[in-house]
This record gives sequence, structure tokens and C-alpha cells, in this order.
Amino acid sequence: MGWRPAEPRLIAWTDCRGGVCGAMDRPGFTASLVAGGVAGVAVDLILFPLDTIKTRLQSPQGFNKAGGFHGIYAGVPSAAIGSFPNAAAFFITYEYVKWFLHTDSSSYLMPVKHMLAASAGEVIPFSLVQFPLWESLKALWSWRQDHVVDCWQSAVCGAFAGGFAAAVTTPLDVAKTRIMLAKAGSSTASGNVLSALHGVWRTHGLSGLFAGVFPRMAAISLGGFIFLGAYEQTRSLLLEVGRERP
Repeated sequence: MGWRPAEPRLIAWTDCRGGVCGAMDRPGFTASLVAGGVAGVAVDLILFPLDTIKTRLQSPQGFNKAGGFHGIYAGVPSAAIGSFPNAAAFFITYEYVKWFLHTDSSSYLMPVKHMLAASAGEVIPFSLVQFPLWESLKALWSWRQDHVVDCWQSAVCGAFAGGFAAAVTTPLDVAKTRIMLAKAGSSTASGNVLSALHGVWRTHGLSGLFAGVFPRMAAISLGGFIFLGAYEQTRSLLLEVGRERP
């Protein structure tokens, strides 16, 4: 028998009762707001240096000329501070859109709902791949074990989803890096992604389009584990505290 989505009773709520994380029965917007901010700060503090290394690997100057391992922690505090409101805004939007577009958990429209929710929070191809895959992996794991996933299992699903999304969107990330680092007035600096992709393909071939793919996958897989795991765990704790208040 092939896989089928989890029964509605298995993923009818998102707060993590007893450390268990599922889908949604009430928004919990405040918990989502704070948990998203905490998750954003946590992942930036840990993974910012890896992202710097990945960017330098993709630089047309080459890794060493782009700075190598020098100053890979520069800018971490400002990035962490900026990530709190960004991540908080993303998750409150994501959860609200999921709640607003509520469908039965067995519906084949669930991936579409998650894509719409992710695109509302942050309109980038990466999120359109990662979040529907994350939700689908959680639903599959929930069905296989006959109860909703624990928060650590949700984090593992986030790692796999992040790694896959990182791999398939690497060419776009390479193009973005080339555009950002291009000399003013050059054709690449105009911001045309297709032109940047063509230029990389012409000069470096397939390996150029996927430059830095393994560090990117490693960083984002770890980032997915930390980001989504921290989000689920923090949201769980906040909801638990809210329920205990008189």
C-alpha cells in the first residue's frame, strides 16, 4: 500500500503538547512571532560564518582573493539583530496564511497551501521548495509512527527539506552572488538572472552553476535543523506557558 497523508486526527494542532509538534487548530500568533524571532537569531549566530565561506567560494575572484577564512565572523551581531524581526514576520505570516487557508489535512491541496503560505512570508524559490517539503515530511513521519512528530523530529525534517532546497536552488544563488559582486556597469551588474546564469555556464559549465553546493547544503541542512527546531521548541514552550496561566 502506498503512502497516504496523515489522518486529520494526527495533525489537527500545531502547539507541541508534551514536546509533540503538529499542524494548527488556533493561530497562536504571539508564540509564532516570538519563536520565529528566536529561531532567526539562533541560526544566524551559528551559521553566519558558513554563509560567508559559501559566498567567497562562489566569487568570480576565487576563494582566497575574496578573503578566504579572514573575517568570517564580521557582521554577525548586526545580522543577528536584523534577523529577529525578519524571521518573526515570516513565521507569523506563514502561520496566519496556513490558518486562513485551512484545508483538511488529507487534502491534496496541502502542498499548495504551504507554498502560498511560504511565498506570502518570503517570495523566494528556496522557501517554495523547503516549506512544503518540510510539512510533507512531518506528515509522512506522523503517519508512519501513528502520532504527530516530536519537535526534534520536526527539526530533522527541516534539515532534509533545507538540504534538498539548497541543492536545487544553488544555480540561482550563484547568479545572485555574481550579480552582487559584479563590477558597476557590467552586463552582469544589470541584475538579469538568466544572463548571469548563461555567463557562468559559458565560462565554468555545470560545475560553475553548482559552485559551493556542498557547503551550501551542509549549512542550510544544519540551519534547517536549528531554525525550524528552535521555532517549534520555542513555540511549544510559549504555548505551554500560556496554557498554565490562569
